[in-house]
Amino acid sequence: MKPENQTNILEFLLLGFSQYPEHQPMLFGLFLLMFVVTVLGNLLIILAVSIDSHLHTPMYFFLSNLSFSDIGFISTTIPKMLVNIQTQSKSISYAECITQFYFFMLFGGMDTLLLTVMAYDRFVAICHPLHYSVIMNSQLSGLLVLVSWFISFSYSLIQSLLMLRLSFCTNQIIKHFYCEYAKALTIACSDTLINHILLYIVIWVLGFIPFSGILYSYYKIFSSILRIPSTDGKYKAFSTCGSHLSVVSLFYGTGLSVYLSSDATSSSGKDVVASVMYTVVTPMLNPFIYSLRNKDIKKALKTLGRILLLK
Repeated sequence: MKPENQTNILEFLLLGFSQYPEHQPMLFGLFLLMFVVTVLGNLLIILAVSIDSHLHTPMYFFLSNLSFSDIGFISTTIPKMLVNIQTQSKSISYAECITQFYFFMLFGGMDTLLLTVMAYDRFVAICHPLHYSVIMNSQLSGLLVLVSWFISFSYSLIQSLLMLRLSFCTNQIIKHFYCEYAKALTIACSDTLINHILLYIVIWVLGFIPFSGILYSYYKIFSSILRIPSTDGKYKAFSTCGSHLSVVSLFYGTGLSVYLSSDATSSSGKDVVASVMYTVVTPMLNPFIYSLRNKDIKKALKTLGRILLLK
């Protein structure tokens, strides 16, 4: 793009749900409720895993990190949107937008890597049960989480720094309810080739490659389950990974639909709804999926409830 319209951008305008002015009070209440439920639900999972020694295993260690990541994920976008709805404003400062870029990519990338690590954990537990405690020891579990955080921190920082080098035109409108990276690139005046190349690399490295790893893990898991002679044995084996499979289906089903079926310049309602499912609904449902389908989590939550009532 030609640089004649270039200016020092101090803020952007987020269209969000501004095309539905009559529904703003309802949207505010709905998103506030989902935000509170998400934070409290994931916080309860973290506390339950922390207080119950029976849950001090790799699977629940990964789950508590996923819950922490989900809290950060939804906290990156929803509070600002709620403020804008309440104040009837569409603006977000340049610094806030870059900050949203960074933390959105950080926690979104962390979710994909943790789900992959959890799939590997289930693969070892079902396909190599006799060696599970040796393979998935505390050192490896900690290392896997540490590497996941390092990768997420690194690529988020690189993406944000590359965004800082861009200049923007007088068109300051981002057709979304948060500072979505791909849509922000469309309003830049300077060359975005490097940004787009890195964005596509990130989608492959943190999208398709982890998803392929999850698919391979579940291919091996289902192959092992089918070789179990008894029906009860098959059900017990499948129940240990049912919650994770549900979360993976929800996360990747909504996330991939956003990046595969939508144009970066589109502002269709379907695009926004898919993004809401990906960024809001999925983190909110994760605690329910894991607690409703898991007897150990239910027991730990009851223990946590008794402790809180005694205090």
